[in-house]
Amino acid sequence: MTPAAVLVVGASRGIGLEFVRQYAAAGARVIATHRAPADGERLQALGAEPVRLDVLDAASPAALTRSLAARPLSVAILNAGVYGPRTQGLVAPDVADFDRVMHTNVLAAMRLIPTLAPALAASRGTLAVVSSRMGSVSQMQSTAGWLYRASKAALNGVMKAASLELGAQGIVCVALHPGWVRTDLGGAGATVEVADSVAGMRRVLGAADASYNGGLFNFDGERIAF
Repeated sequence: MTPAAVLVVGASRGIGLEFVRQYAAAGARVIATHRAPADGERLQALGAEPVRLDVLDAASPAALTRSLAARPLSVAILNAGVYGPRTQGLVAPDVADFDRVMHTNVLAAMRLIPTLAPALAASRGTLAVVSSRMGSVSQMQSTAGWLYRASKAALNGVMKAASLELGAQGIVCVALHPGWVRTDLGGAGATVEVADSVAGMRRVLGAADASYNGGLFNFDGERIAF
């Protein structure tokens, strides 16, 4: 079943843009955030309602609340993220890289989730964060990109904590692993097409009920251990 209203935060390209394309084509009302004006025009051409938003701006939650105008949301997808330094081994990140990755991948979600909760509770909706299997501590077998890994492990923790409070309000909170997707972030050598990844994640979100709350899921529906 197509959700009535979907918010995609970080919709300018890659996975976020594909979420917009697929949900809009399925008939959902899609609200899509972006930073550059040209990205807003592209999102509008796909049938979405573009909202200009910088997740690094501390004022962003209030700005998004004003844009939503107290409308209920069926699904909210927090997709904005960066990889950071592509390190191998235990290479200490500099402060600027650490701040950029952690603020984008973790702090932004911690600011936005409380803001979005009332709109999701109004429709007993679903909150999804686009995370990564790389943030699973129990399955970690490489030090590559360890700053990104740390940020996604933290994001998983943020989602899990949110699920404890928001689940009682009827909101299902999940983290999604999109696979190794062929995007600007994933690179040309990635093994999953973005359309296939997003179609799979949409199926996960469509099936999500209370038993999914607080879980990390692969795009094919497999539950991943933290």
